[in-house]
Amino acid sequence: MTTPLPRVAVLASGRGSNLAALLAARERGELPVEFVLVGSDKATAGALRLAEAAGIPTLALDPRSYPDRRAFDLDLFARISASGAQWLVLAGFMRILDGEALRPWVGRIINIHPSLLPKYRGLHTHRRALEAGDREHGASVHFVTAELDGGPVIAQARLAIEAGDDEHRLAQRLLPLEHRLLPAVLHLLASQRLQWDGHAPRFDGQPLHASLVLGNHGLQPAE
Repeated sequence: MTTPLPRVAVLASGRGSNLAALLAARERGELPVEFVLVGSDKATAGALRLAEAAGIPTLALDPRSYPDRRAFDLDLFARISASGAQWLVLAGFMRILDGEALRPWVGRIINIHPSLLPKYRGLHTHRRALEAGDREHGASVHFVTAELDGGPVIAQARLAIEAGDDEHRLAQRLLPLEHRLLPAVLHLLASQRLQWDGHAPRFDGQPLHASLVLGNHGLQPAE
């Protein structure tokens, strides 16, 4: 009897480059999951077009059609639940989620954020890293909680900042690392090597005290 694949929903607000990386990893046989829904708060999001081309059900909800943020989020999560999703990936979803709405999903939502958290939560992370004179930048995948970009960090990819970097160039150099990082973390969830124990992440059965690091051969424990 074939074991059902883990069912995953994805939310994205933009062109969907991280979604494209997830779909490519699945096509290569590196990501054993079933994508059951791709949703967005923007009907014109490129991520929806990618999902449609891949035969994945899509959902576009307009926040302006709801009386407040909580009403939007409650409807959004109700529809995600109805899709049968077990995991939810935020792949460039540019909204702050209501804490009450996401509470039943804590431990089942991951987000990719373009900074080395806890540095630079929120927006304009590349600019802020450059303005601070940082020597390295990066991306983080973390479990989502009610605190903005504040959930436990699972894994990070690091990138040295070069003399010629501006905000755009730094963002472009970081993207390929993001596109490796997110599928690698989702693979750990799908294989149950990464789990949520109700309070914190566990990796290979042990508490994850320090975030994993993306290297040449995938994710490794921090040294």
